[in-house]
Amino acid sequence: MRIVIKVGSNVLTRPDGHLNITRVSAIVDQIAWLKQQGHELILVSSGAVACGRRELQVNHDLDTVEQRQLFSALGQVKLIGLYYDLFREHGMHMGQILTMKENFEPGEQYDNQQACMRVMLENDVIPIVNENDTVSVTELMFTDNDELSGLIARMMGADMLILLSNIDGIYDGNPADPQSRIIPEVAPGRDLSEYIQTTKSSAGRGGMVSKYTTATRVQEAGIQVIIANGSREQVLIDLITRPDTIPHTIFSAITNP
Repeated sequence: MRIVIKVGSNVLTRPDGHLNITRVSAIVDQIAWLKQQGHELILVSSGAVACGRRELQVNHDLDTVEQRQLFSALGQVKLIGLYYDLFREHGMHMGQILTMKENFEPGEQYDNQQACMRVMLENDVIPIVNENDTVSVTELMFTDNDELSGLIARMMGADMLILLSNIDGIYDGNPADPQSRIIPEVAPGRDLSEYIQTTKSSAGRGGMVSKYTTATRVQEAGIQVIIANGSREQVLIDLITRPDTIPHTIFSAITNP
């Protein structure tokens, strides 16, 4: 099974904004285990800007674009270096792909990007994808890495997209309300917009709105989508091997008759 896994900044960072190395290591361990079981994995990882922000103390004002360029350039090196070391402990190879929204328009760039990921998978290399934040600073940016992961899943013909968040899935009310219940399955065509909270985490650009939008689009392409809590131990392994034991929201794929 070909699985695209998206991990957001709110999963990869601690409350103080520093990178949660223990969490990153646990996610790598789970991906390595799934790969050993014969699955193909593509990881879409946020966290570069959060990493870079903690690497350098700037004593003058930077505008939003300058901050994003500076901190992503610093942080991407740190983030990918950590992934390299962690996967190497499992005897596995990974490769970095930095992309932009324009690369998903039909044409040569799209074909080259697809071919690159295909040859990586064919040679047992795990692609780790992120937006190229050093140059993607205009209206052509992805909404967030939820959108990017959805585009990757469709481009690569994935069987499943897993969106790891800081909550267990989509609830039928405010997640903070004890009376709210998680919605376990979303059939094709079901509208959940009334339940979607518009708040975003402090670490990332996305939120449940973007996850829901991505999930419905990917579902329409015939790909199963899961929203789950990335802070739960063994979340990826449990979702694949014993999904009934872990809370999550699944968007069941549209199947052709």
